[in-house]
Amino acid sequence: MTESFKSWTHLAETHGLRILAIVIIAVIVARLLKAVTNRLVEAAKSSTRIAQMREQQTRTMAGILYSAGIFIIIAVSILTALPEFGFNVTPLEAAAAVASLAFGFGAQHLVKDLINGFFIVFEDQFVVGDLIQVNSEIGRVEYLTLRRTMIRNAAGALVTISNGLIGQVSNFSRDWSQVFVDVTVPSEEHVGRALATLEKVTGDLRNDPDWSPALVDGPRVLGVESLSLDGTVLRTQVRTALNRKEDVARELRRRIKLGFEQSRIPTSQLHKVTLQGELPQPAQQSSEMPSSRIG
Repeated sequence: MTESFKSWTHLAETHGLRILAIVIIAVIVARLLKAVTNRLVEAAKSSTRIAQMREQQTRTMAGILYSAGIFIIIAVSILTALPEFGFNVTPLEAAAAVASLAFGFGAQHLVKDLINGFFIVFEDQFVVGDLIQVNSEIGRVEYLTLRRTMIRNAAGALVTISNGLIGQVSNFSRDWSQVFVDVTVPSEEHVGRALATLEKVTGDLRNDPDWSPALVDGPRVLGVESLSLDGTVLRTQVRTALNRKEDVARELRRRIKLGFEQSRIPTSQLHKVTLQGELPQPAQQSSEMPSSRIG
């Protein structure tokens, strides 16, 4: 009993202390990694719009680095502690090499996702919070890792896209947004009067202090966009601050509608059909029954 107790005490003093030291070191390294990533995010905070975009990128990168770092810390800690339990690490390393080779052939899509995800973050193509269009889906990025991107579309659905499937990306959340507002006037209407009304409406919107913070450039009247059977299409262009495009477009349409009503300019085409000649008269039915002849 005494020998057994001494044996367990010796094992606890040697292997147990080493395992405890490995755990303590792993916890310390994990806390240091967490502190470093948090420090990166805190250093990127600012009140300017460009700095806020940089903060979103830094926050995304810090989250990915922390997740990858925790995985590496756990893997190294387990491999370091295995000899203390009597496992020989060398055969395990050989088996891990064979398994990784087989895994590499079977997980080509996963490797492609990880590589593409790395370049998405490294090249700052988009970050969490950006409004993007990818694979015919338009939505706001809610979650981003090296393997997948999750966006919330206009219908409220959360769409998950593997990073390996992401090709061309349109980012609507960088610098400014742009929208074109078209209005159609009848062909009989004088184009010069309609353009003058549009110039007045766009000028009033530019000078409105309630809307000027949402405007980057314009709105400006570009002129006649096209001619069709429905009438003459006039186009205006406006560049807005991020996420204000739809609001400005709705306000501009409302003002155009009011301006055209005040100037008595119609915005719908009426098709008039003229019939020439006399209308055919319906055949009159005789009220008399045909007489029958008896021969």
